[in-house]
Amino acid sequence: MKRISILLGLLFLNFLAFAQEEDQDQEEKNNLQVFTPSKLLNKGQWDIKWFNGLYTQTRETGRENSEGADVARSNFFTSTLEVFTGISDNNRVNVGGIIEFRSNTFGGRQALSVFSLEDTTSDRKGISSIAPSVKVQPFENIGNFSIQSSIHIPLLESGDEGNPNGFLDQTAWSFQNRFFYDYTFPSGKWQLFTELNTEYGFGDDQSFANNTFLVVPGVFMSYFPTQDATVLGFVQHSERFGDFQQDNTAIGFGGKYQLTDVLNLEVLYSNIVRGYNFQGLGETYSIGLRALF
Repeated sequence: MKRISILLGLLFLNFLAFAQEEDQDQEEKNNLQVFTPSKLLNKGQWDIKWFNGLYTQTRETGRENSEGADVARSNFFTSTLEVFTGISDNNRVNVGGIIEFRSNTFGGRQALSVFSLEDTTSDRKGISSIAPSVKVQPFENIGNFSIQSSIHIPLLESGDEGNPNGFLDQTAWSFQNRFFYDYTFPSGKWQLFTELNTEYGFGDDQSFANNTFLVVPGVFMSYFPTQDATVLGFVQHSERFGDFQQDNTAIGFGGKYQLTDVLNLEVLYSNIVRGYNFQGLGETYSIGLRALF
């Protein structure tokens, strides 16, 4: 809890420091700089994002040991499709939905086995959840601060420890709120982006996520070497508390490239450097495509 308080305090101080800065002229910027997750879409505009992440681990912490011990390799692939559109005349309300597909393999299988079409006793795959969502800009004069709220509806009958083939996804429902804020420095070359993700799990007593709260603050620093490219580094902390407790800290880096006026590509890498209570200590490799029109 102390770690959460420190991270939330840093995010709040950052918001206070920059919230009153005037927005820079956007005419010379492309979608990478202008339409961050903090920025809402104009009425009639569409944002489609297809994001894929492969997490693989061969180490896991004990209940107290953050250094971890070797375990058989397990792999978790998540493919997420997000679709949003602007609906309000003042460009301050967006609506949309999220759908997630997962493929997980266990028992020492190699990382790319998540893409296998085989049906074995050491893998699970399927569409795991859908989430109707709304995104708003609560303050008219702060266009780079927004809140996205979603209800994640599980589509699984057995997702936690109740399936002999292994874990696929949590079966508890989840009410999620994500708070976004970004600040572009006067040079136009650097951009600070902050996110605070909060989730409450409920509705399934058999799920580890039931009656738990998840808090995930993150800080991202981006540099724009050209108008079409971004390189970035980030730190994220995840803390779950309630009926089940677990936490981890990850660091990572990546980049984005504007392929066309509509389409951009994103590539990320992250490493979980510490954790608590049987938390995996692995790596995530991610790639995504975003269409904005």
